[in-house]
Amino acid sequence: MLASQTFVCTFPIAAKAADSQKRPSKSKMPSTMHKLRSGDLVEVKSPDEILATLDADGTLDQLPFMPEMLEFCGKRFQVSNIVVKTCSFGAKASSMRSFRNDDVVLLDNLRCSGADHGGCQKSCVIFWRQDWLRKLNDPTVPPRANAGNEQLRSRLKTSTDSQTYSCQASELLKATVQLSRSDRLTKCISEIRAGNCSTWEMTGRVATWLIWRIRRLFLGAYARGTNESTPVESLNLQAGELVEIKAVGDIAKTLDDTAKNRGLWFSPDMRLFCGRSRRVEKKVSKIIMDGTGEMRQLRNTVFLEGTHCGCSYLAFGGCSRREFVYWREIWLRRSEDSR
Repeated sequence: MLASQTFVCTFPIAAKAADSQKRPSKSKMPSTMHKLRSGDLVEVKSPDEILATLDADGTLDQLPFMPEMLEFCGKRFQVSNIVVKTCSFGAKASSMRSFRNDDVVLLDNLRCSGADHGGCQKSCVIFWRQDWLRKLNDPTVPPRANAGNEQLRSRLKTSTDSQTYSCQASELLKATVQLSRSDRLTKCISEIRAGNCSTWEMTGRVATWLIWRIRRLFLGAYARGTNESTPVESLNLQAGELVEIKAVGDIAKTLDDTAKNRGLWFSPDMRLFCGRSRRVEKKVSKIIMDGTGEMRQLRNTVFLEGTHCGCSYLAFGGCSRREFVYWREIWLRRSEDSR
């Protein structure tokens, strides 16, 4: 989880609505006739069909359709989650938000490659407006023609300057609204109704959040250290290498009193991986910030296979975003078994 100097989460102020001349009015927005549910089979519409839904900025209700999504046009996927609520992480704190029209889903864990956004390595899950999808009741029906690729690509914006980008992460605050406390509880119920989780799973998420909230209130940040200036170590890890995650006590020696190493937070859920071996998914050297589009640089940091954000530890009821966990190399050691 990024924090402090390096991507702290933010309670951002809700962005002003875009000028009506820059995007279609709500009355002119396309509307999906059939609400999707988890498990539904869908086909991503053709570039021509998607282009017809977008405003001059390449967005639908301020959520961009990104160039990295073009490769999925005409292909078929299963709806993995209905996005009832989502976390946003930025420069100062975190917030739980929801899309205004409640019409966004995730597909089979599809993630952004970052290829058209300066090589961003954040690997965000891709949000899909339901108007970009077609529900398939009969999977034997052949795919429709997939034309208009270049016309759609020319509509899509990816950057404003060499260090500021436009993508779903950068525009997330504009496309969503912050949830009040009462709204968060209502959304937890909606998660169950949408089929994202069972009642017992949601109960577990809420209980987990409550326990760690109380613990932090009385005991401070989990695994906090005593360093005023936190240490650095480079292992020059590469994708595919096997590493062992150090014990919590050893990691605490690298942290300050807010449990951060050079601004990167060691969150409570990360303790569950301590003492275990994981392979390096990839090195992470640059990611785009939520809400601003600023590209930030990271050093001596990696993603490890099978480690994702334990959102229920951090946000009431959790969310569907499934961000990767960021690991400082100083928290890891090369495994003796490097096979």
